Amino acid sequence: VKKLGIVAVSNTLPEDITCLAADRMLIFASYDNILHAFARNKEVVHTYEGHKARIHLLQPFGDHVISVDVDNVLIVWNIQSEEEYLQVDFDKATFAVSALLHPSTYLNKILLGSEQGALQLWNIRSNKLLYSFPGWGLAITTLEQAPAVDVVAVGLVSGHIIVHDIKFDETLMKFQQDWGPITAISFRTDGHPVMAAGSPVGHIALWDLEEKKLMCQMQDAHSTAIAGMSFVPGEPLLITNGADNALRVWIFDGPGGTGRVLRSRMGHSAPPTKIRYHGQNGEQILSAGQDGTLQSFSTVHEKFNKSLGRGSINKKKSKKKGLKLDTMALPPITAFASEVAHQSDWDGIIACHQGYITCTTWNYQKTSMGAHKLRPEEFSKHKPIDIYATAVDITSCGNFAVIGMSTGQVDVYNMQSGIHRGRYGKEKAHEGAIRGVAVDGLNQLVITAGSEGLIKFWKFKTKDLVYSTELSSSPSGILLHRGSGILGIAFDDFTISVLDVETRKIVRTFSGHHGRINDMTFSPDGRWLITSSMDCSIKTWDLPSGCLIDCFLVDSAAVSLTMSPTGDFLASAHVDDLGIYLWSNRSLYSLVSLRPLPADYEPSLVTLPSTCPMQDVDVSGDEELCDEMIEYVSPEQLGEQLVTLSLLPESRWKNLLNLDIIKKKNKPREPPKVPKSAPFFIPTVPGLIPRYVPPEEENDTQSKVVNLGVLAQKSDLYIHLEEALSTNRYKAPLDLLKSLGPSNIEIELRGLAPEGGGSTEVMLSFLRMIGMMLNKKYNFELAQAYLALFLKLHLKVLSSEPKLLEELSKLSKQLEETWIHLQGLFNQSLCVLTYMKSALL
Repeated sequence: VKKLGIVAVSNTLPEDITCLAADRMLIFASYDNILHAFARNKEVVHTYEGHKARIHLLQPFGDHVISVDVDNVLIVWNIQSEEEYLQVDFDKATFAVSALLHPSTYLNKILLGSEQGALQLWNIRSNKLLYSFPGWGLAITTLEQAPAVDVVAVGLVSGHIIVHDIKFDETLMKFQQDWGPITAISFRTDGHPVMAAGSPVGHIALWDLEEKKLMCQMQDAHSTAIAGMSFVPGEPLLITNGADNALRVWIFDGPGGTGRVLRSRMGHSAPPTKIRYHGQNGEQILSAGQDGTLQSFSTVHEKFNKSLGRGSINKKKSKKKGLKLDTMALPPITAFASEVAHQSDWDGIIACHQGYITCTTWNYQKTSMGAHKLRPEEFSKHKPIDIYATAVDITSCGNFAVIGMSTGQVDVYNMQSGIHRGRYGKEKAHEGAIRGVAVDGLNQLVITAGSEGLIKFWKFKTKDLVYSTELSSSPSGILLHRGSGILGIAFDDFTISVLDVETRKIVRTFSGHHGRINDMTFSPDGRWLITSSMDCSIKTWDLPSGCLIDCFLVDSAAVSLTMSPTGDFLASAHVDDLGIYLWSNRSLYSLVSLRPLPADYEPSLVTLPSTCPMQDVDVSGDEELCDEMIEYVSPEQLGEQLVTLSLLPESRWKNLLNLDIIKKKNKPREPPKVPKSAPFFIPTVPGLIPRYVPPEEENDTQSKVVNLGVLAQKSDLYIHLEEALSTNRYKAPLDLLKSLGPSNIEIELRGLAPEGGGSTEVMLSFLRMIGMMLNKKYNFELAQAYLALFLKLHLKVLSSEPKLLEELSKLSKQLEETWIHLQGLFNQSLCVLTYMKSALL
């Protein structure tokens, strides 16, 4: 009550809750004929089944809870064991239970009120009727315990309130209210003898119990019937709620005993018609409802929610008159546009109303209706009935509003001053009614869509027509993604087209909906278009591939959609539903296959988002697709005509030519010290792959004669290259070279020359290996590096051997061809890049 902040949200019950009551530990809620008990404000801990009809009255009663259904069956349940303690059936004709109360200090007793007007006092422990009160011949709507013992307030269907002593069965006071049946009664307990009573029209009457007279009235406390009211014990605070989806706390601290609103929390009292994210942080959703209000909902916390109020023709007059007699109230908002650029300086929201010619501005900072009423000059004196505003947009700078009318005219107004700044077309922009207007991100173009099937592009400043294109059928709405210049167009024949504003061509057409398209929204990057239709489906279209990538059904059709500018949520509002639902974007936190859905795909019905734990088990069918996606292995070479580089780090090939410089640089300043011998370490062969040295057989006599066989030992590369001369397969020697470090490569290549223990055949084989690499165009940078080092080491030998010279001339030709081709591609790409950077597009 202190902040009216949500403490907890319970799990969901399968149907609407019809009855609610609470005791010290548990909260009891019933739907249809089943009663549940919630513990810790969250999970259901008890279920009581036994009623045949819908439960309409609840009363917690110590260790028991009493429930009454519409068939007039009263059941007393044991809370812990969930068993029936007692069941009493009443005859509907003589005593139809309509109210229920446990009088204070009356042990095991309950007081029942009936539609016939009689009251009965029962002892439910012994199941005895103790006393019958004759009543007042009118149906009882509510019973409330007064602060005094034995005294009960009885509300009647006629609007009478009777304060009755049930001990002596005598009436103490009688009051009458003129607004229909009494819906709720509550007593102040902070020392002021005041009783409050609620009515079906939303008024509250406050009665002084000492003076026995009406103290004051709080008219229009709610715009609908007051459902419940309760004074906070010992404080001058009254909490009320009603079917207008509002919860209000009133404080009684002023003169005359009347209350003022201290805190309130409210949503729409009628379903939202249009929702849009406001600003770029993705934290506020603006929502216009059929109740005529504009509200802002926060996706972060409920405490940031705010209502911008209700549209009215003349704010001052309507304030004086109050809500009920408000002939000044404007009809519900059908379309609006908002911009944050200048919202702290002037109004940042423009809205058009159902069947109404005037467009209104709203101020988000001040949370109220704005200063201007925008309508064409010729209608400033009289308001035509059949002409109304149909579409609005606001420029990204927040300076101008563009408004389209049902007559086909499109006007521009200044948002700061409200001055009319011009009109598109001579008299009107289109022959038919305007179905959509949009301004691009840089205020260069205005795009308008008319019901006659044309889309027109206008210069924003000069108001000249730039281009006009005819559509296949009449558009029902348009939506522009300013970042990418993509325009989504929904048609009356349930198809959707996507038009590129730059080329002014239709680039995609989607069909698949079977009902009127209610709304569209783009993902922030402009890759997806999400549409909702009266066929109860919500579909996601992938624009680059032109495919349907997601589709699901909901219980009631989505009237409006909006996607967060940060891409994390999709918000939806539905037919006959007061709430706004948030759907999270699965592609942000798990791998989702964006493959097109098959042609025979049957969408599944998804329940609307809620706090129910059952929905944790989500769509599992997509998991297999994800696995397939993860297992994709890139081939070694994508195409034979492409030049492919190896995946080796630069250090393995880039410095091959400068090894001697590097060695000089890295030479130790002082000679290395001999390490102490540690016989238990097994020595390894130097190289990238650690190999252990085989233990040497110890000879007692160490020979000083050098064994020439050891020096003439052929290296692995030598053997592989020798084999490759006959087989012509060069994979093995290449793989070996790829696994070696730079200094090892140099040693191996030195050993190929005749003076290093090699031969001209092996050198020829090495050149052929390089030729094969250039031919296949893979490991391209390695071929260059190895060849460069080879030429540097063996230039003398190569020039003296005719065989090798012949092979070299072939290689030179190959290298030149590849390089010229590559150079051409590089130059072309560089030219395009520099043009893109410097040219004024």
